This record gives sequence, C-alpha cells and structure tokens, in this order.
Amino acid sequence: MKRVFTLLEKTWLGTPIWFTWQKTSGNYLAVTGADHIVKIFDRHGQQRSEINLSGNCVAMDWDKDGDILAVIAEKSSYIYLWDANTNKTSQLDSGMRDQMSFLLWSKFGSFLAVGTVKGNLLIYNRQTSRKIPVLGKHTKRITCGCWNAENMLALGGEDKMITVSNQEGDTIRQTPVRSEPSDMQFSMMKTDDRTSAAESTISVVVGKKTLFLFNLSEPDNPIDLEFQQQYGNIVCYSWYGDGYIMIGFSRGIFVVISTHVREIGQEIFQARDHKDSLTSIAVSQTLNKAATCGDNCIKIHDLADLKDMYAIINLDDENKGLGTLSWTEDGQLLALSTQSGSLHVFLTKLPILGDACSTRIAYLTSLLEVTVANPVEGELPVTVSVHVEPNFVAVGLYHLAVGMNNRAWFYVLEENAVKKLKDMEYLGTVASICLHSDYAAALFEGKVQLHLIESEVLDAQEERETRLFPAVDDKCRILCHALTSDFLIYGTDVKDATYEIPDFPPTIKGVLWENWPVDKGVFIAYDDDKVYTYVFHKDTIQGSKVILAGGTKVPFSHKPLLLYNGELTCQTQSGKINNIYLSTHSFLESLKDMGTNERRQMLTQTLMLKRFPDAWEVCKILNDHAAWNELARACLYHMEVEFAIRVYRTIGNVGMVMSLEQIKGIEDCHLLAGHLAMFTSDFNLAQDLYLASSCPVAALEMRRDLQHWDSALQLAKRLAPDQIPFISKEYAIQLEFTGDYVNALAHYEKGITGDNKEHDEVCLAGIAQMSIRMGDIRRGVSQALKHPSRVLKRDCGAILENMKQFSEAAQLYEKGLYYDKAASVYIRCKNWAKVGELLPHVSSPKIHLQFAKAKEADGRYKEAVVAYENAKQWNSVIRIYLDHLNNPEKAVRIVRETQSLDGAKMVARFFLQLGDYGSAIQFLVMSKCNNEAFTLAQQHNKMEIYVDVIGSGDTTNEDYQSIALYFEGEKRHFQAGKFFLLCGQYARALKHFLKCPNSEDNAALEMAIETVGQAKDDVLTSQLIDHLMGESDGMPKDAKYLFRLYMALKQYREAARTAIIIAREEQSAGNYRNAHDVLFSMYAELKAQKIKIPSEMATNLMILHSYILVKIHVKNGDHMKGARMLIRVANNISKFPSHIVPILTSTVIECHRAGLKNSAFSFAATLMRPEYRNKIDAKYKKKIEAMVRRPDTSETEEATTPCPFCEFLLPECELLCPGCKNNIPYCIATVSLFLVISLPLHI
Repeated sequence: MKRVFTLLEKTWLGTPIWFTWQKTSGNYLAVTGADHIVKIFDRHGQQRSEINLSGNCVAMDWDKDGDILAVIAEKSSYIYLWDANTNKTSQLDSGMRDQMSFLLWSKFGSFLAVGTVKGNLLIYNRQTSRKIPVLGKHTKRITCGCWNAENMLALGGEDKMITVSNQEGDTIRQTPVRSEPSDMQFSMMKTDDRTSAAESTISVVVGKKTLFLFNLSEPDNPIDLEFQQQYGNIVCYSWYGDGYIMIGFSRGIFVVISTHVREIGQEIFQARDHKDSLTSIAVSQTLNKAATCGDNCIKIHDLADLKDMYAIINLDDENKGLGTLSWTEDGQLLALSTQSGSLHVFLTKLPILGDACSTRIAYLTSLLEVTVANPVEGELPVTVSVHVEPNFVAVGLYHLAVGMNNRAWFYVLEENAVKKLKDMEYLGTVASICLHSDYAAALFEGKVQLHLIESEVLDAQEERETRLFPAVDDKCRILCHALTSDFLIYGTDVKDATYEIPDFPPTIKGVLWENWPVDKGVFIAYDDDKVYTYVFHKDTIQGSKVILAGGTKVPFSHKPLLLYNGELTCQTQSGKINNIYLSTHSFLESLKDMGTNERRQMLTQTLMLKRFPDAWEVCKILNDHAAWNELARACLYHMEVEFAIRVYRTIGNVGMVMSLEQIKGIEDCHLLAGHLAMFTSDFNLAQDLYLASSCPVAALEMRRDLQHWDSALQLAKRLAPDQIPFISKEYAIQLEFTGDYVNALAHYEKGITGDNKEHDEVCLAGIAQMSIRMGDIRRGVSQALKHPSRVLKRDCGAILENMKQFSEAAQLYEKGLYYDKAASVYIRCKNWAKVGELLPHVSSPKIHLQFAKAKEADGRYKEAVVAYENAKQWNSVIRIYLDHLNNPEKAVRIVRETQSLDGAKMVARFFLQLGDYGSAIQFLVMSKCNNEAFTLAQQHNKMEIYVDVIGSGDTTNEDYQSIALYFEGEKRHFQAGKFFLLCGQYARALKHFLKCPNSEDNAALEMAIETVGQAKDDVLTSQLIDHLMGESDGMPKDAKYLFRLYMALKQYREAARTAIIIAREEQSAGNYRNAHDVLFSMYAELKAQKIKIPSEMATNLMILHSYILVKIHVKNGDHMKGARMLIRVANNISKFPSHIVPILTSTVIECHRAGLKNSAFSFAATLMRPEYRNKIDAKYKKKIEAMVRRPDTSETEEATTPCPFCEFLLPECELLCPGCKNNIPYCIATVSLFLVISLPLHI
C-alpha cells in the first residue's frame, strides 16, 4: 500500500475536513474544510480548481457520471455546480428561503434532491432544468436520504420520520422511527427469491444504536437490529455482496450480518480491529476488500475471508485521530481524512500495465512511475518518472514508451540514466504499442503505424521514417501485432490462415513466448486464474503441431510479463513483480528427493517440452526399461534420430540402432519421417509420408513387409505394375490360410507371369489346391499330377482324403511316392490288391498290421505272419506260428529275441499242453509268472530247472524264500543256504552252509564267508570263526578261509596278519606264485584303504616278486638283472626251504653269465657244504666244484643312483637307504629303485 500524496492545507489545520471522490472515473477529489472553499484536486494531488462559498460547506455530491459537482453552503440559497469537463462553476437559485441542509444526486438520470432545515424539499432535473419544490415533506430538518435505482427518494429528518417519494416529489410511504435517523442507504435484502433485483430495502442508523431495516414490499414489518452495548455507537456501515452488511462501532469493533430472514440477528463475523476507537469503514466491491480506520492505522480485509488481513497502514504522525475513509469506484485509491485537517491518499490497486522485450521488462510501479528491469541478466531496476498516468506501456531493447489515448512519450534507456526522447501523436486512440531496437509499431483503430524511434537524419525518407499498415487497398482490420528485430507481424480479421491450438480456453487474455533460447517452441496463454503451457513442435512425423503441456494456477491479479526457462515473471496489483515456476517445468527441481511416480510425471513433462537432455537425466535416475523406451519413441516422433540411436544403444536394442544408423543420413524429410512412423507402428501415416517423398515405392515395400496385401495391390497399380503377380501370389497364400478359397484362387490365377518358372509353379500349385477345395476336383487333380512337386501331391491328396475322395487321394499319394499314405487310403477303400503292390515300399507298422489282419481273416497265414513281422506285432507272429503254422521253433526264437512276456506265456501254454514241463517252466519265468513256474516245478520235481532259469533282476525275496524252503524240506543244505542268502535270511543261510557234507565243504565255506560278510553280524561272525578254528567239530579249516572271512568283513589288519601266515605256508610248500598273489592282493587292499603296510609283508612281497621276475629276465637274455634278482633271493634262501639247492645253483649260473664272478664263487662255496653237495644237479656239479677250486674274485661293480629322498648314492638294487633309513619305492618290472630325473624347464 503506497501513499500517493498527502494534503496539508494551512486553512484546514486543526479542524476536520470533508471530501468526496468523483464518481465513475475517480479522477478528481473535492475537499472542503472551515475555510468556505471547496478545493478540487486530481488523483496525483495537484489542485485543479476551487469553489468559493458564502459560508461553510453544508453538503456536496457528484452526479452519477462524475461530470457535475453540486455544493450547498451556509447563508446561501444558491446551489453551486462545478463542471469537470469545462472546469467552470455555475450557480443555481434554489428558490428556497430557508437554509439548505441536504443534497444528493440520483443514481440514474440527472435528478438532484435538496432538503432544508424546515423539512422542505427541492427536486431539480438538470436535463430539463425543471425544479419541483415540495413544501412540508418533513416538519423538521432533513438530515439524510438516498436514491434507489428506480429514482425513488428516501429521506430522514429530525422529526424522526422516514419518507419515500417518487421523482416528482410525491410521498409514497412514510414510517416513524424511535430516534433521529442518519446514514440512510437503499439496498436489497437477501432472500430465497432471486426473481426481483429491485432495491426495495431502506437501511438507516437510528439514534446511533440500532440499524433499522424498512422493506417497501413489507412496510408493516420493519426490522430493528440492536447490538451489544459494549460495541459502542454505530459509526458507519456498508452493504456488500449478497445482502451482507458490515457495521463499524465506535469502540474499535466491526461485525458482519446477513439480511436473510433466517439469519437476521446473527453475527456472521466479528472482529476488534482497533483497540480504542473506530472512526470509519469503507468497502470496495471492485477490489473485494474492506477497510477500517482508527487508532492511527488503517486495516484492510479480504471480503472472501475476513480473517485474512490484506494490509495494515500505520499513521503514527496523526495524534488527533482519524476521520473518514473512501475508495474510488475502481478501487485504485483510498482517501482518509483526519481530525487534524490533513488528507492522505493511498494507492491500493495499481493498473497492471507492463511489457517485455527479450528479457527486459517494464511495469507500472506507481501512477506516474515505471520500473525497467532485466531479472534474467541481473541488471539493477531503473525507475522512470513519466509525465502522464499511462494507459499503455511498452519497452524495447533501448527505449521505453508510455502513453494514453492517442499520444505516446518515448524515453531512452541509457546505461546510468533515463532521458526523455520525444512524444508522438497518432491518428487514433492507441490500443497497444510494440518496441524493438530501432522501430516502434502502434496499433490503433485497426491499423498499425510503424516508425523509427529515433530519426537517423533530419531529411530521412518518409518511407523509412514511418509507414501505415495495411495498405489503402487492403480491406482488412488489424487485431494484434508484434515486432522483432527483422519483422513486423500482425494478425487481421480476414481469417484466411488459421492455426489450431488444442484446448484453447475462450477466456484467454494474452500469450507469451519462452525467451530461453533452447525452448523456442514453448509459449503460454493466460487468463485471470491460470497459465496454460503450449509447445509448438515444428518437426514431427505428423508435421508441425501444437500441444497443451499443462496448466499452472496463478495468484489473484497476476499478469505474466516474461517467461524464461519455465520461470514466469508476473506483475501484481501492488506494482511489484513475482516469479512463479510453471508446473510443467517441475523437473528443473532436484530429482533425488522425489518418488518414482513424480519422476515418471517429470519424464512426461520433459518429453512434451522436447527437452531430451533433461529426459535423459530422469531416465538415468529411474533406471527403468519402460522409461528409456518412452524416451526413444519420443525421439522418433520428433525425428531426433541421433538422440534415438543414443537411447537405443543404452538399452541394448541392437535392431533399432542398426535400423536408425541406416536411415540417419536421409535428407528427404518425408522419406525419413516415413521410416520413423513405420518404426512407431503408425503405418497409415508412414504410407502418406512415403507417397509424398522422393521414393514413393517405399510405401509399397512397407505394405508388402506387413502383409497388407489389399493396400499393397492398390499401391502396386500406381507405382510398380510389374509387382502385381508377386503380390497376388503372397495375398493368395494369406487368403488360403484364412479360408477364403474363392479369392485365393482368383489371386493365384492373377499371379501367373509366364516367365518366372519357380513363381509360376507356386501359383499353379495354389490353383490346384484351391480348385480341389472349390469342388473342381478334375481340374485340381490334373494340375497336381502335372506339377513336379511331391509336396503338392501330398497336400492335394490330404485335401481329397478329408473330402472322402479316396481313389483320387490314393492316386496322388502314390504318384508323390508317399506309399504309406497311399496304402492307408487304399485300405480305407478296401483295395487290398493295391495295398499288396505297395507293401514293399511301406514303412508304417500300422499299415502292415491292417494288411496282416486282413490276410489272417482270409486264412492266408504265411502272408499274415510276414505282415505281422513287418508291423513288429510279435505276439501275433508267435500266436500264428503256434496256432496255425505249428512251428514252435520259430515262436521260441522270436520269444527269446524279443523277450515278449505275452509271447512267453503263449509258448509256455503250448509246451504245457505237450507235457514238456521244463520248457514250460522256462517260458513261465520269462513271462514273469514266477509263482506258476514254482508251482509247476514243485509238482513235477523240476525245481533244478526252475532254479537255473530264474533271474536275479525281477525275482523277489518271496521267490527266493519259496525255493529255499523247498530245498530245506529236501535236506539239500547248500541250495537252501544259497537261496536263504539271496532273500536276506543270513542266520538260516549260515546254518545250512555249516551243515553241508564234506563233499561240498569248500563251496559251502566260501558261501558262509560271503553270508557273514553281507550280514555284518557279530554273532554270526563268531559262529563262523569257531567253525573255521575247529572248535565245533575239532577239525580246523584251512587258514585261507579265515583270510577270506577277514577280507569279507573288511578287517584288513587281521586279514594282513593271516595273509602273511598263509603266504609263509605256501612259500614253505614251494607255492611261490600263490604266496605272491595272496600278499599282493592284501597289499593292494591295504593301500586302497590307506592302511600302513606291515614291513614283513612288504619285504616278503619284494623277495617273492624278485623270484618271479628271474625267469622273465633270463628268458629275455638280461642275465645281469636276473643275477641281481637271484642274489636278493639267495640272500634270503631260508624263506625258500623247498628249493634251496636249485635256487643257489641258478644263482651261481646267472652270476657267472653276468660276470659277477665273486658272487658266483660265494654262492658256489655255499653249495659245497655237505648238506647241499649231494643234492646238486649232476650236470652242474663239476663246473661248480671247479669254480670253487679255481676261484675268480673279479666282480662288475653295481651301478649307483641317488636316493629319491636324500640323494645319497647307493646301488640301484638296494631298496633301503643308509642315509635317511627310508624304504625306497621300486620298479615293478626290475625291482630296482626309481630314478629321479631332472628335466630342463622349457617355457
């Protein structure tokens, strides 16, 4: 709330003043005090005139148009009339001899009512200059009154009477009141009936305590409203809205009441605005505001919500109290008088005038002040004082223009100052004006005058200096215009060019384009409540389009001036600017703090605004495949191929990337748009674009790829007639698939070219199939038989077969070499002769089976059995061989080959009938009829046969138990034990094995050991050990059985000890191979179980192994290795007691052959001992004696090799290292230690 001016006249000081605003326009303010002068000021505080009176002013009032100010004064019978248009004062003689006390102009017409102190009335019609005196209207002073819209005059006087008169002065109604009336107003009470809008209710303050409501429609039911004593006196009141009254009280309170009958007497709102006193209230219906004054301040409320305090104006320098408040009718100015004689005028509503050029804005900040600012570039605002209160404002890059009516004032905006340039008059009242760098364009009365703002030279050409549009011969009226650096643009009422803007509200007041360079296509349209964001998409696959992106609510009385990157700069009523962010640009805020739904909404916004980099960032945060696809589709729609490639590459859509890479270089916009429309599946649009391009045949290619054959044929007629046969063929294939055989046949016939063999064959095949389907079987079959395709014959045969045309179908199958199908169809028509002809070529068992059944029914069993064999129906083959051909040998052979259960049953029955029970049992077991076989074996004492043939795979424990029980009953212990073992009854099995006679002892013991091994039962184990040790019968058994028992029980240490004993016995008996095998098997088992090998076992095995290798080395002629092995054996000769002399003899011979003379002498000397000498073989004895008599002690030294553990050098046949005391691993072929070989490392 800005103070416009304050009036402090010396003649008024110390006394109250009285004022009134000019009605309608509010351009003048009439003020009077105790100086007998009425002074008239303009709205800027400049005195324009004054009226000298004969005494103090009694009353003054403006007529309804604000043209005439009427004033009456003390000591005068004249009425002073000041004309605002001529600034002249005239006097009207009232003709009344008594002092005038009241004056009021009518609301309609030009009637002036003047009352006197004696209650007389004068009605003056200014239009006709007629005066109507009415004597005795009241008996005392007339103090108040009001007119209504029907020119009815209500008056109140000191006689406590209210009268209602017409414009002729005739009294219509009158009513008394309890006290002196004041502040009388006409209005309309709030009622349920909205049909009558007449002002029929008179409100008047009575005795400063009550509010009296007198309804002319109900004169007998007046309403007296009394208020609480604590409120004080009624100071003033005002009607507003739909029958509401705001009442101010002297103690600072104001209340709001409703005049509805059901609500009368209730306070709708009450507030204490001022602590001590309230002196006045004023309501502006235009602003929808109410003001109260008191306690040195003014408080302004919003009538929509009285709790909302709109503004507070403090007047700390006014210490004598405040007076009255009054608004201008337009609500722009609020005047306040004070008790000290001053008057303050405040600007409450500023005309919203503003303009923008690029990012520079100019807006009205006071009645005579314009501010120029550039909020985008951060320039400091510049305030410009102008010479007039403007009706329009315009700003350019370097200039400012303001004006009113047909005149404009131009100012130069310099760097640090503003300088008036010139003023200019136009040929009509200016509606708007536009400026840019050099030119101004003014719109008035349907024309635009374009002129230079600053003349370049004094004698500039008139054509460049100024020009009027439209031309004289152009019969149009300009409605709007705009100015750029290069162009003047204007729109006319011709309507020859119309551009559709979707959802464009009819209430739109103006349009602003986005000034941010990146968003050139964005503009807004605004009305009083909302801003609508539109986007102009220049390059899309659908052509240029405008879309509605969204709407944003704007605060009350905000006028948009500038749009920059989604930020809307608005001018307000108070002369300030306010920035609003469009809801369509919410993505410019931080995205990290928002939810997924908000981010998706922002993605939609960025795509509508074509801000793909911002959309990219949103998609990165969303990290959603659907969002990336939405961005990619938008890029295709806007023909942003490079960006679309980038998006599709990000989401891994290789196909789209490759497709877009192929078309990105196309310069023909229609062709490119056609490809993109096709990628978005808008095929009709793509066709239109292709046809408009330089390559219309692309439309045909697209329709063919999509299999839109109707469209493709239509296009081919225009673009490529030579392609019609090929399209017809494809179309026919589709029609055939959908079952439209009539049209398919027609298109196959159209598809024949005569020069493309492969293509024509497909068409002829189609004709053949469609002819058959249409019932023209002769033509179809003929065509199919002539056609080279086997597949066609098969397909036509299948169609004919479905149509039950078996003869023709079989013929085609046979010609097509489909013998199985042909034979099947011949069978259906009982043509067995043909079936027989085709049978050698038929592979289907089903057909052979059908043929076999037919032959069997005819009694031709040999042919039937061959057919059954081809059909793999072995049961039938067996049946015929047995029942009809009496050939059981072949039946048995087939059963054995095929393992047929049913066949085996048939053979079993056959042999049973012949009395061959053994064969019957055999085939019963083969057919899984074990119970029958067992019973038969039991009945005919053929259990041995049954036992021989029964298998282990499908035999159950019950079967084994039955056999075991049978043998148990026969006292055949071995067989009983064997089958008890198979059925898992280990105790009974062991019992029978131990009962076996001596003839079966070895096998029984072996089976007993196996039983105990499987049972893993300590009791059974002890029982068997006792038996083996001879404790049960006093006859110990061979130790090998104990060894096998330990092995079966996996008691490897005991088995090892037993194995050593057994090996020692075998070795002593000369069975060296058996001893070796026992030790080696035990050795391998201990190794597998990761059990340490006893040293005695390892040593004995090594010696025995060395002995066994001697023959191999000697046979191979390797006497040195043979000698070394024999030396090792001879050194342990005590372990070979049965063959001491032969072994020593062989050692001597082999050492002599290997050149080991000293070793040969040593062992020869041993042989010469008396206990051995006589046992030497005669043929070697003399040689050995001679070797002893003439000894040769030469000896070939044994090669040495390093120990694999410590690398100590030792003889290669030495297996115990003296250095590290380790037993060295030896070679199984030579029983010498392993060689450690160092190999070179190759990289």
